Amino acid sequence: MGSYKHNQDNRLDNVEKIQDAIQNTEENIIEANETLSLSSGAEKEAIKAKNDRRRKSIDGMKEEMQDEQEARESGYSNDNI
Repeated sequence: MGSYKHNQDNRLDNVEKIQDAIQNTEENIIEANETLSLSSGAEKEAIKAKNDRRRKSIDGMKEEMQDEQEARESGYSNDNI
């Protein structure tokens, strides 16, 4: 069996990756809202519930992005790059 080499943690573009994820999630919310008028009662409730989960996810991603931005500003540990 070959040896496994762990990839180093490269945090240099985490802020941008998180921002992209937030933008994609916001676009998904918009698209889902556009389908509400075409959906039945049960489908509408499922879409609304999923969008609520998406909004909570966005809140978490914003917190993570802030943490990453603070880490970037304070200088990353050379051990992690």
